[in-house]
Amino acid sequence: MAGFDETFDWVIVGNGAGSMSSALVMRDAGRSVVILEKSRWAGGTTAKSGGVMWIPGNRFMKAAGDEDSREAAIAYLDAVVATDSGEAPGSTPEKRRAYVDEAPRMIDFLVGKGVKLERAADVWPDYYDELPGGCATTRCVVAQLFDTNELGEWREKLRPGFLPVPARLDEGMKLPYYKKSWLGRAMFAKVALRTIGARLTGKKIVSAGAALQGRMLKAALAAGADIRLETPVSGLMVEDDRVTGVLTHRDGRPWRIGARLGVLVNAGGFARNQAMRDRYLPGTRADWSQTNESDMGDMHVEMERIGGVLAQMDQMVGYQCTLVPGWERMFPVPPAQSITGKPHAILVDQSGVRYMNEGGSYELFCETMLKRNQTVPAVPSWAIFDADYIDQYMLGGTMPGRGKPDAWTREGYLKQANGIEELAALIDVDPATLRSTVDRWNGFVDKGVDEDFHRGERAYDAWLGDPYHGPNKALGRIEKAPFYAVNVVPGDVSTYGGAVTDRHSRVVRADGSPIDGLYATGVSTASPMGNVYPGAGASIGPSMTFGYIAARHAAGLGNQP
Repeated sequence: MAGFDETFDWVIVGNGAGSMSSALVMRDAGRSVVILEKSRWAGGTTAKSGGVMWIPGNRFMKAAGDEDSREAAIAYLDAVVATDSGEAPGSTPEKRRAYVDEAPRMIDFLVGKGVKLERAADVWPDYYDELPGGCATTRCVVAQLFDTNELGEWREKLRPGFLPVPARLDEGMKLPYYKKSWLGRAMFAKVALRTIGARLTGKKIVSAGAALQGRMLKAALAAGADIRLETPVSGLMVEDDRVTGVLTHRDGRPWRIGARLGVLVNAGGFARNQAMRDRYLPGTRADWSQTNESDMGDMHVEMERIGGVLAQMDQMVGYQCTLVPGWERMFPVPPAQSITGKPHAILVDQSGVRYMNEGGSYELFCETMLKRNQTVPAVPSWAIFDADYIDQYMLGGTMPGRGKPDAWTREGYLKQANGIEELAALIDVDPATLRSTVDRWNGFVDKGVDEDFHRGERAYDAWLGDPYHGPNKALGRIEKAPFYAVNVVPGDVSTYGGAVTDRHSRVVRADGSPIDGLYATGVSTASPMGNVYPGAGASIGPSMTFGYIAARHAAGLGNQP
C-alpha cells in the first residue's frame, strides 16, 4: 500500500483480551498482525481484572454434565436486555444470537491453540438467574493459573493483576471462610502449599486476569503477532470512505501503518477521562475506577470523528467500593459488594433509608445508587453492620475480626457505636429513621423474606451471601453491639458505551451502513449486552468473541456451521 511506512494485514489498537483472540485468528489464517498498545504494559485492563468470560454452552459445562442450550441462552439474554427500558443500539437480537453461537466456538479455538482454560467454579450464577433461561450453576470460564516465567523477556511487561496469592478465583473467594469449615481450612492449606512450592521452584504464578492475559500473550507471541508497547495511535487514516491504516509515532516522528484487511479498535473505555465522565456519566469519578491509567476514550473520539456513532455512553460496569484511608494509592480500591451482600449488613442512603437489594449485580447496584442520588443524597451511601458481621467477614480488604488498622478510626472511616441511635449521629442520619430501618430489616430476617427488595431469593444473592449461614444465606439480623458504618461509593471496572457495531463487529454510521475497514470490540463499543450486565465476564467474554468474529470476517473465513 502506497504512502505508508509499513503495512500489515490486520492492525489492532489496544492490547486487551479481544485483541489477542483476534490476532490468533488472523495468524492462524496466515495473515500478518500488529498490536499497538499505548501503555508500557501488555494485557490491558483485562490483566487487572478477574479475567472471567461469560460463555453460554461452553465445553466445560458439557464436560461437567451441566447442559446449556442455545435456546436457553438466547431467552436469557433477551429477557435481561428487556429489564432496562433505555435505548441500546449496540444490542440487537442478531448480535446477541451471534454471541451465543460464536462464544463457545471462540473458546474451542483458544483451547486448540494451547490456551489452558477451565470452568470458573461449580457455582457462579447468572446475575438474573430467576429470568427465563437463567443459569443457577455457572456459564463462566477462566484461565488456569499461569507461571509468568513462560513469557521469557515479556514477563516483566505483563500488567500486574490484583490477586497477591497463587489462588484460583473460586479458591480466593473461599479463603475468608477458613475459620468456618474444614473445607475452608483445607483450601487455605492448599493455597499456602502452592505458594511455598512456587517460591521454592522459582515460579511466578498469577491468577485471574493476569493468568488469562499471560496465556493469551504467550500464544500471540508464539503465533508471530508483532506486539508493540508505548505505541499510541493518534488517528485513523481514511481513503475513499475506507479505513486504510493508523497514525502513530516511532523514534519521535509520525509513523503511518497500513492495514490491508482492516483495523480493529479494542482500546478500552473512557473510565479515566473525567471530562468525558462529566459529560456522559455525571456524578461519577475517574479515581474510583479499577481500570488502567490509559483508559481515556481516545479512540471513542476518533471513531466518532470519521462517522461512527457512539451509544450507551451513560452506562458503566459499576463496582461499588469503600474508601478506606489511603485508597488513592491502592489497587484495587477495596470493593464493597461482599459487604452489604452478606448477612448482618444493609445499605442505607444519607437519610438512613434502605433502597435496594444489596445482593444483586454490582452494575445494577451502582446504577441504583446513582439514580437514588438524584432524589435523595446517596453518594456516598452507608453500609450498616454489627459485631456478627465484622467477626465473620472481610472488610475493606482485611480478614474477618475486629483488629482493624488504627487509621480507620483515627481518620473517621470506620464509624463505631454501642447503639443504633449513636451510630446514626456519627453518620449524620436521623436516629429514629435508622432505628426504624434496622428494625424493619430484622423483622424481615425473622420472617425469612425481604419484603421490600427480595434479597436472598435469587441463586446469585445466596452465592454472594454466606454458604455456612442459614436458613437464608443472605439474611442476618443486625443486633449485636458494637454497630458499625462505612462509606460505599459507585466505582466501576469499566465504562460500557462506545461505537455501535454490527454482528460482524464492523463500526456503523448513523444510517446503519458499515465503515469499510473499521472493526471494534470490547468496551470501545456499545455493549452487545445492552444496558445490563447478565453475569460475571459479560465484558471480557464479548470482547474476546467479537474480536474473534471481526478477524474471521475480515479474513474472509465466513460463518461457521
